[in-house]
Amino acid sequence: MRLLFAFFIMCHICTNNVQLTFAADLDAGEQIFSANCSACHANGNNAIMPDKTLKSDVLSENSMNSIDAITNQVKNGKNAMPAFGARLTDEDIDNVANYVLNKSENGW
Repeated sequence: MRLLFAFFIMCHICTNNVQLTFAADLDAGEQIFSANCSACHANGNNAIMPDKTLKSDVLSENSMNSIDAITNQVKNGKNAMPAFGARLTDEDIDNVANYVLNKSENGW
């Protein structure tokens, strides 16, 4: 009976296209940010392109105020920002994206 129940649950998950996710670790995100991002983005600023900060209003104006948008930018880079997809794991990128969004929403 338990095996049948487990099978039913797995079929339900697979047929409903449910994504399993993990909770972001903001402390790990902060460490990753400090090691990889803070040289250009200290305190949410941008040393290379001063108008493209990580402040909430600027992220909103540039449609970068979501985990997906920040994750994409970190993985693939854009303009002067290098891609970190080969250097960081998906979990690291998720953690740093959540850290950046959290800091922007709470005022660096």
